[in-house]
Amino acid sequence: MLKIKNNFDLEKTITCGQIFRYKIDDGFIIILKDRVIKLVLDNDYINITSNNEDNLKDVIEDYFDLNRNYEEIEKFILDKDKKLTDAIIFSKGLKMIHQDPFETLISYIISQNNRVPSIANSLNLISKNYGEKVMFEDKEYYLFPSVEKLSKLSIDDFKACKVGFRDKYLYEIVNNVKNNKLDLNLIYNMNSEDALKYLMNFKGIGMKVASCILLFAYQKFDVYPVDTWVKKFMKDDYNIEGEKNIRKFTFDKYKEYSGLAIQYMFNYKRNKK
Repeated sequence: MLKIKNNFDLEKTITCGQIFRYKIDDGFIIILKDRVIKLVLDNDYINITSNNEDNLKDVIEDYFDLNRNYEEIEKFILDKDKKLTDAIIFSKGLKMIHQDPFETLISYIISQNNRVPSIANSLNLISKNYGEKVMFEDKEYYLFPSVEKLSKLSIDDFKACKVGFRDKYLYEIVNNVKNNKLDLNLIYNMNSEDALKYLMNFKGIGMKVASCILLFAYQKFDVYPVDTWVKKFMKDDYNIEGEKNIRKFTFDKYKEYSGLAIQYMFNYKRNKK
């Protein structure tokens, strides 16, 4: 078992909309690329167990982005805009997940015009049907399938996983990754503008999907999705409407951390009672 200091908000980080494949069962259980992890709050610590405890500390620190100084980023944002004080205080401890690029790509193509429970259901069906089974605490879990595995699927196979109209997009995108027409490793060394253009060359990837992929898998904090909650926040607090105007305002004001500022807005507007 790994024990780490409880110096971030585990619940907010897991439940704020970044992660689709998790459940709450005497703690938080998340299925990562190569293992299942369970995180249990224990006063000032978080106890972490896994079916695979190899280099677990490094895996956890990377996945939850624990080595980044979020306080410095928050100070930078507040120096630019004191109006975000309430949103930042409310979101204190929220971390940006560092997810596997391939699973993130598939997840956010499925997310288009879709509800979170349906997205999670489709991802779980794909994993159960084609992923590797692992046992953890006497229960079955399924890792997300590899590119190689999913490249053998037909459009009908994807459709059977309840992905709806996105079946053709998934079929094409998986084969583009398999054939290196879409090289997910190239994106690490691209600036955000070039990375957005690169991803949006492929069917099924618009601005919102591409932004989610870059933010949640590549941690490019100057890109972000503009969803209904963000639009409500910008309208109510800044009287700004229209995605183009929102993007210009936020990037001009928050620069390289505009994506994180947007996440604070989203989390505050969506979850503040």
